[in-house]
Amino acid sequence: MVLENKLGLTNSSDLAREEERISKKKAIELFKNGILDKLDAGKFSSLKAIHKYLFDDIYYFAGERRMI
Repeated sequence: MVLENKLGLTNSSDLAREEERISKKKAIELFKNGILDKLDAGKFSSLKAIHKYLFDDIYYFAGERRMI
């Protein structure tokens, strides 16, 4: 099963590669742009914000709580 994604990918290996490529690039931005410094450490809301930042270009549910 491949998660529904904004990239239109249907192969799990392709999706995993793109997820890794994109999220690594976004993670570097989090550090370089000081975004992490603006978030409260240890808060669920901060984890949601990080997830949204890393995966928003890939998944519609980025930053949202899922029950799957």
